[in-house]
Amino acid sequence: MSSQRDLAGDVFGALSDPTRRALLSSLAQHPAATATELAADLPISRQAVVKHLGALADAGLLDRERSGREVRYRVTPAPLSEAVGWMADVGAQWDDRLATLSRQLGGARAAGGAHRGEIPR
Repeated sequence: MSSQRDLAGDVFGALSDPTRRALLSSLAQHPAATATELAADLPISRQAVVKHLGALADAGLLDRERSGREVRYRVTPAPLSEAVGWMADVGAQWDDRLATLSRQLGGARAAGGAHRGEIPR
């Protein structure tokens, strides 16, 4: 298993929760926000927000920076880009497989002459 695949798993795991996706979106629009600021827009407690932010940070999606008594969070886009790259690679592999299958099925239909449901003459 490659490190890119491990990173992708961490990213997808972190993003599997809708609250974490909402937090990531909020941070993308309002960089350097605190957990208190982010909790104001959500129907969950500040402590729950901190736990979700920790999961995002553990996946490498956020940076934490202490500013006095507060911790400010910023999006780190590189892990997300790597996960998207992994998805694109897998998608390309499936596209190739499906194109090959389509060519094989097209050849089989041409060789067989009649399509399903047609009456041979």
